[in-house]
Amino acid sequence: MKIVLACDHGGFDLKEIIKEHLTKQGHSVNDIGTYTVESVDYPDYGRKAAEIVAGGEAERGIIICGTGIGISIAANKVKGIRCALCTNEYMAKMTRLHNDANMLSLGARVIGSGLALDIVDTFLATDFEGGRHLNRVNKIMDMEN
Repeated sequence: MKIVLACDHGGFDLKEIIKEHLTKQGHSVNDIGTYTVESVDYPDYGRKAAEIVAGGEAERGIIICGTGIGISIAANKVKGIRCALCTNEYMAKMTRLHNDANMLSLGARVIGSGLALDIVDTFLATDFEGGRHLNRVNKIMDMEN
């Protein structure tokens, strides 16, 4: 799967762990930064990753900041994006099953790396259920128009 990764300085260490994990699994990973722990603005990275997903250059996006909140808000401003902040595997499963989320946000200062990898794996392995949920997702997407 083609996956875009992005983070701010608070998410840098976790991004590197996730990148290694995904690469070992055979995913095609586009790391768009940041590449150090030097302070940067999370909206810039959330938006850039979201634009890559919305443009079809990646199937899914994973973005990380200290809490996951700010970067997910930024990503969700891009038309076509459904980015979910998940703190456990159940949330990751349900956001794929019911919301067809195309981006995952994580808080590096909120969860540990082991849990983060479990969330990532669940998010990537779960398919959209469709059915009655498709109508609901369409209503959300219609709000952008």
